Amino acid sequence: MMFDADGIEALRAAYPGAPARLRHGLAGHPLFSLERLAVLAADLPPDCVEYNPGDAGVDQDPSQPPMNGLSPEETVRRIEENNSWMALKNIERDPACACFLNDCLDALGAVVHPATGQMHRREGFVFVSSPGAVTPFHMDPEHNILLQLQGEKTFRIFPPDAGEIVSDERHEQYYAEHGHRNLPYKEAFARLATAHHMAPGDALYVPVKAPHWVEVGPAISVSLSITWRSRASDAEARLRRANAWLRARGGAPP
Repeated sequence: MMFDADGIEALRAAYPGAPARLRHGLAGHPLFSLERLAVLAADLPPDCVEYNPGDAGVDQDPSQPPMNGLSPEETVRRIEENNSWMALKNIERDPACACFLNDCLDALGAVVHPATGQMHRREGFVFVSSPGAVTPFHMDPEHNILLQLQGEKTFRIFPPDAGEIVSDERHEQYYAEHGHRNLPYKEAFARLATAHHMAPGDALYVPVKAPHWVEVGPAISVSLSITWRSRASDAEARLRRANAWLRARGGAPP
């Protein structure tokens, strides 16, 4: 089972603007064993590997990213003890991962294509995290489905249109200036969060730029994000860049 029928229908009802829960049958897949991921971490170019201490905090300053002192391969192999979280980016550079990614996304085409057009810029990201690790508060520019493969985590997601969290100006800066994904966090935001407990077999659709932060449970966690861009996400990016241009020249775009 790639994705369950009920989850596909939930995605159809929610896509593209609201989160949706799905189930998948990919937990334990050998492509995402720690041994295989250690090899992948060593093979990927440096700009495709990000790893930091797991206790960096929800509101980690992106201008001061701490490091854990280990190589990417060592970080994966010692993930249970080294208090880290790691992102392996653009795993589609690996042929086997590319094939797997396309199979997953093709299974969603009947939902996605009628609503937002053909998927493009298909990308995959694997997250390997120590027990208790925190991924800081941030937003991403893609449509994303997160698949939990090993361990548990709590995924706290916030409305993508909450202006008190991300202002129009911040959205515009994100696209016009290639701003960092991390966002400042305030405890007052907590009332807007929906917490999703994720265990192996769970999947969650995350809308474009829906702010979120993640906390891993008592065991190591391995998750896979399958992502894509669409006609709708491209249109917003163009609009935000145009509004940034207008605002910089004294305009007040709606």
